[in-house]
This record gives sequence, structure tokens and C-alpha cells, in this order.
Amino acid sequence: MPNETAITAPELAVSQWFNTRTPLTLEGLRGRVIYLHSFQLLCPGCVSESLPQVRRIERLFGHTDLQVIGLHTVFEHHEAMTPVTLKAFIHEYRLTSPIGVDQADGQSDIPVTMRRYGLRGTPSSVLIGRDGTILHHAFGVEDDMAVGARIAMALAAPVRDAGESVGSDGCADGRCEVSER
Repeated sequence: MPNETAITAPELAVSQWFNTRTPLTLEGLRGRVIYLHSFQLLCPGCVSESLPQVRRIERLFGHTDLQVIGLHTVFEHHEAMTPVTLKAFIHEYRLTSPIGVDQADGQSDIPVTMRRYGLRGTPSSVLIGRDGTILHHAFGVEDDMAVGARIAMALAAPVRDAGESVGSDGCADGRCEVSER
């Protein structure tokens, strides 16, 4: 059965983009699977584990339509983690996927996208399906095999049309799904 409690991923609030000619939007990427990874350049776990994992994901799924997006989510040490510093960091670590700077909130240290997604810190990741719904949300670095399997399953899943309905018996458009019992 389809996930009846599917939550549509909130739009990204980005103040500046790197590694892309035009700003990205989730709406504009609808139809693609998105792996959104949130990091800070001064986060030890991000530098030593998360970003190397993202490079492995890019290598493994580079031939697919997976869109990897980095989100520089600064919620501490704001003065040290400026866009100028981030630009140098991106160059030094040879990061190639699009990276957005999470928009600051003038009333809180927690940036807008971090708050919208309920991220607890960095590194965090969100897997978004082709239909724009959140498939998985994680805080910390997960095992490569688990992340790879989730991404592969998301890439293999068919895209449901907006007008497609699912009957109460789990059947629609000539297909029937096994119900969870």
C-alpha cells in the first residue's frame, strides 16, 4: 500500500548557491529522487564521515537521475562559517554537487530549512522521492549499505500519476500491491 501518511518535503530556503548556475527548487526537481545532506564545514563528523559518504553516493549513483544536494546549515559559529569560507571549503574538498546555504533566520540561530525539516544537527540527511515526499530522515551518518539500498529502492519505485487512485483492495491501474498485515 502507498504510504498514507506521506509528508511532502518542504521547499528549501537558500540564501546562496554553489556548484550550480541556477537556483534549485524541489518543485523544479519533481520526478527525480533527491538526497539532501545537511552539513557544517566545522562539523568533525561531516568532514570525516558524511562528506566522504556523499562522494561515494555520487560515484555509485552518478549514472542515475539521483540529485544530490548539499545544505550548509549553520546553527553555531556563524562568524566563522561565512559564504567566503564555504567557497574555499568546497574548493579544497572538491565538492561537486550543488550546495545551498541554509537561509538565516533573523530571530533564531536555527536556519529556516533546518527548522522546516526538524533537523536535530549535522550531519543529517533526507531522502526525497520522485513525488516530493520524504522517504527517510536521518541524524548522523548511517551505514553505506543502508543508504545505498534506500536510494536504489527510491530510484526503482514507479512514479504515481497525480490522478492515479488506489482502490481499497490495494489495486489500481492494473496493479495490485501486497497489503501490510
